[in-house]
Amino acid sequence: MNKASFVRRFFIGLFLVAFLAGCAGTQKRESTGEYFDDSAITSRVKTEIFNDPMLKVLQINVESFKGVVQLSGFVDSAQASAKAVEIARSVKGVNAVKNSLVVK
Repeated sequence: MNKASFVRRFFIGLFLVAFLAGCAGTQKRESTGEYFDDSAITSRVKTEIFNDPMLKVLQINVESFKGVVQLSGFVDSAQASAKAVEIARSVKGVNAVKNSLVVK
């Protein structure tokens, strides 16, 4: 193997390592796979909340990060808040729920 071929392979390998490291997640940043998983979790939680007649989906915001769902917005009663948390916890893939709902 000549020197030019070795240098070319070295830089290709270096580029691939840097590319793959860019896809990895950290504590404050999701990996690409985690981002799509959290998007699916958010959609499932929103759907379940929407299907519950006690809750108004437009008043409840749902965000997910690494399997932790945060509920925020306004609800009419403490029972509605508890119901939203219960629904979020029942969705597959949810590790924890942070309840930031405000009762009006």
